[in-house]
Amino acid sequence: MPHFIIDCSENVIRLKSADEIMQEVFDSAVSTDLFIASEIKVRINPFTYYNNGNSLDDFIHVFGYIMEGRNTDQKATLSKAIVTKLNKILPEVPVISINIKDFEKASYFNKTMI
Repeated sequence: MPHFIIDCSENVIRLKSADEIMQEVFDSAVSTDLFIASEIKVRINPFTYYNNGNSLDDFIHVFGYIMEGRNTDQKATLSKAIVTKLNKILPEVPVISINIKDFEKASYFNKTMI
């Protein structure tokens, strides 16, 4: 926890490697001091087929899932850090965005909790 899932047009990983993009998201999340580095998970889904408002413009959207307890300012700082870093390494991508969702502690469960 947290999880960052990156959806992007396939061309984006031709501009920068998937590993480099994921590392930048990871490093940005670490830089906020909101998470323990060993708990951050990042994945990427490049899409061959998509429709962006009837265009094929490149895009990156990060879905951030974090445990509840962070305030709005902390979430905004996290969002800004990630989008700023992605924009810096991929300025040619016209659409770069993120949204943050909270996991509820009451309903979250994983294998280590058995």
